[in-house]
Amino acid sequence: MNATVVGGGLAGCEAAWALAQRGVVVTLVEMRPHRTTPAHQSEHLAEIVCSNTFKSLELTNAHGLLKAELRVLGSLLMDVAAHARIPGGAALTVDRSLFSREVTRRIANHPNIQVVREEAMELPTPGIVATGPLTSDALAMVIRSRLGIESLAFYDAIAPIVDGDSVDEGELYRLSRYGKGDGDDFLNVPLSRAAYESLVDALVSAEQHVAHEFDPIPFFEGCLPIEEMARRGRETMRFGPLKPVGLPDPRTGTEPHAVVQLRREDRAGQMWNLVGFQTRLKIGEQQRIVRSLPGLAEAEFYRYGSVHRNTYLNTPAALTASLALPDDPLTMFAGQLTGVEGYTESLATGLQAGINLSRALAGSPPLLPPAETMLGALLRYLHECDPSRFQPMNANFGLLPPLESRVRDKRRKRELLSERALAAMHRFADEVATIPV
Repeated sequence: MNATVVGGGLAGCEAAWALAQRGVVVTLVEMRPHRTTPAHQSEHLAEIVCSNTFKSLELTNAHGLLKAELRVLGSLLMDVAAHARIPGGAALTVDRSLFSREVTRRIANHPNIQVVREEAMELPTPGIVATGPLTSDALAMVIRSRLGIESLAFYDAIAPIVDGDSVDEGELYRLSRYGKGDGDDFLNVPLSRAAYESLVDALVSAEQHVAHEFDPIPFFEGCLPIEEMARRGRETMRFGPLKPVGLPDPRTGTEPHAVVQLRREDRAGQMWNLVGFQTRLKIGEQQRIVRSLPGLAEAEFYRYGSVHRNTYLNTPAALTASLALPDDPLTMFAGQLTGVEGYTESLATGLQAGINLSRALAGSPPLLPPAETMLGALLRYLHECDPSRFQPMNANFGLLPPLESRVRDKRRKRELLSERALAAMHRFADEVATIPV
C-alpha cells in the first residue's frame, strides 16, 4: 500500500509517521528548499517558525491533556519534543533547531518513508494534505477549485472565548436582540455611558501585537478589530457590535448605553464568545480590558482573540468527520489547514489522519477518538460547528462533554475530566492498534 503526504510540517510529519508505522509506504512531499516561504529559515522538516513552546504539560491544562493522549497513540513529535526539551517550567519548551533536525533524521531514516522535495500541484489520492497556513498559491487554487471558492479562507479574525463558569451572571441578563431565536440565546453585558467611554479609552491606548513580516494583515471593513473600531470614532462600536437596540435590560426596562454580547459556543453553555471582539491586542491587554467589564472580572479565557494570516478550510462544510473529501475518502486533510490552532492541535490531526488513512487502505471504516477525549472533542468541533460561523479552535476544556455531576472546584473538575479522557483514549488506542494493515 502506498500513500502521499503533502507538507513536511508538524502535521505532515506526524501523518507520514503514523502511516509508515502501520506498514504504508509513504511519499512525503515538501516544497522547501525548492520553493521557500516568508516564514521558514531552513530546509528541515517540522521547522517551528514562531514560539518554541508546545505549551503546558500539566494534565489540568487542556494542552497538557492533549499531549498525554498523543503519547498514548504513539506520537512521533511528542517523543522528539521530549528529546529536544529545554528548561521552560511546566511547559514543553524545545530547542527548535535540535527538534527539527531530529524529526528530519527520523523521517529520512524510516524504511517506509521517502522525502521528495518539490511543490505539490494536485491533491493526492490516497493521501493527506497538511500544508499549513502558508499553503502555496498554486495548491490553494487547486483546493478552492475542488471544494468551492467559499471553502478556503486566507485571513481570520477571532474573538475571545471565556469560560461560562467564570462569568457572574448576576450582573448580566439573558436576551436575544428583539427576542429572536429562543429569546434568551445571548448573555448581555450592559454598559453605562461612563463604562462605555472607559472601554473606548482602554481600547485606543492598549498595546497590540506587531505582525510578523510574513504576516501582513489587511483590515476587512466587515470584520474590523475592536480596537480599530474604537480608533475610528467614539460612537463606532455603539453603532456596530455593541449597539443596544432591541436589548432592553429587563431589570430596568430600558436599553443600556451600549451592550457587549456573549454568544454560546457549545450546547452545554461552557464556552461564550465575545461578539465582535476580534482583536490584535496582546494577551495581557485582552485580559485587562475584558475583565474590566461588568460580570467578567473573573473571566477565564479558553481562547484569546487574534487577527492573522491563516489559510484554512471551512471544515464542517467541506470535509467529512474523518477530515476527508466527501467524494473521495482516500484524500484527507490535517493540521492548521483544517481549522485548528496551535502546534499540538496541528500534529494531533496529522496523527489522526494517518491512522484513518491506514484504516481506509486496509478496507476498514474510519474511527474517531471518543468525545470524552480532548482530541475527539476537537475533531467533533471541526465537523459539527455551524459552517456559517466556523473559526479556528484550540484545545480547551470547554470542548469536552460535562461531567455527570457538577464539580465546583476547578482543579478537581479538570483532574476528573483528564482521568476520564485518558481512560477513553487508552481504549481507543487498543482499538486502532488491532486493525490489520
